[in-house]
Amino acid sequence: MANTIKYEELKALLANNKDLILIDVRSEEEVDRGRIPGSIHIPFQTVDAALRMEPDDFKAKYGVGKPATGSELVFYCQAGRRGEMATRRAREQGHINARNYAGAYSEWSRRQKN
Repeated sequence: MANTIKYEELKALLANNKDLILIDVRSEEEVDRGRIPGSIHIPFQTVDAALRMEPDDFKAKYGVGKPATGSELVFYCQAGRRGEMATRRAREQGHINARNYAGAYSEWSRRQKN
């Protein structure tokens, strides 16, 4: 599986894959200006710690079940770099199905307006 995902692929996954976990790694200020629907916010600096949390603690903090190592994860940020680094960190922790939405929120918000 490639480490990146394109806009069209993400749109299809969001429509058809109820098990997809979409993680927004941007800052609180960036998220306040808009987000991809259905995403959970885990700031980039806390991704490592979040993925190491106990399942009950993760659910209490983020409101969803902690992703299993085989879960389909897609990370995104504003321009792609933090999402790429978060994807790499998740893969290092055994999340082999982690990918980065390289177009990031900047592409998503631009294409959603058209």
